[in-house]
Amino acid sequence: MTKDISRRSFIKGGLAAAGAIAASSVPLPATVRGATQEELATLIDIRKCIGCEACVEACQEVNGRKFPEPKKPFPKMYPNRVKVSDWSDKRDVMDRLTPYNWLFIQESTVKVNGEEETFTFPRRCMHCQNPPCADLCPWGAARKLKNGITRIDADVCLGGSKCKAVCPWHIPERQTGVGLYLDILPSFAGNGVMYKCDRCYDRVEHGKLPACIEVCPEKVQKIGPRDEILKEAYSISKEINGYIYGEKENGGTNTIYVSPVPFEKLNKTIKKGPGRPHLKPVEDSMAHADNLAKAMVIAPIAGIAAAVGKAYSSRSQGKAGL
Repeated sequence: MTKDISRRSFIKGGLAAAGAIAASSVPLPATVRGATQEELATLIDIRKCIGCEACVEACQEVNGRKFPEPKKPFPKMYPNRVKVSDWSDKRDVMDRLTPYNWLFIQESTVKVNGEEETFTFPRRCMHCQNPPCADLCPWGAARKLKNGITRIDADVCLGGSKCKAVCPWHIPERQTGVGLYLDILPSFAGNGVMYKCDRCYDRVEHGKLPACIEVCPEKVQKIGPRDEILKEAYSISKEINGYIYGEKENGGTNTIYVSPVPFEKLNKTIKKGPGRPHLKPVEDSMAHADNLAKAMVIAPIAGIAAAVGKAYSSRSQGKAGL
């Protein structure tokens, strides 16, 4: 049994576009608004997703002001092993993660009870409970907020891609020609800024739903306190004899998927590679002694670097306004 393609096309052509533009006013549920200082998670029920990409368009519409506007030509980097990563002329790419596309729809066709069925589901940052990108960023650009959101501060990031290297799903993507490195070490620093989903942290701070959740016509996603989200995930899983992904991956994440088929099965047929994360089991990367030791060493340095970067950025913005 496959998805209803005509229904998907209709929604993508109508509701998706309209919803993306309108994603601005729906408030968080009352139970969530009072809990924005505790760990929030999102539940993604892949049975409901029809692949209309309304969430993708809404994400781009709402977060467009955060997207990079690079300065060209790019400075030549030394050593030259630090390659240019330029997506500024490919902003319409929607089938993978890029600095201009923080959410995309992954697709898997598998056999269920002897019949082929296609599942679609949104992929973005997993927002780990103990994120290695934040713990191991040498400049303190990536950090986890109290409400469980992990974000990268574009004003501090030097684009060194440590966050991508240590992320089990290799989520962050770099854009060259933007950020602090242009002002301090344009030929020797990290070559840009790293970008990823920040789960609309600014909307959540103001009591609004993340754009992808607000516009979804099928209510695929739900946000709430992590313990409540897990209870619901277990309830659904029990009802459909299903499977959960994200509860324990990398020590636990704040993105919880529920599926009627094993994630191992889905992982075999999804397109994987740059910008297209896997669905394999993931051990807790920060449980390893070497990573914990690195985090302890990096923490004070990162704090100082972040403070210096913020001050420098504020001063530069002040001069620009004169």
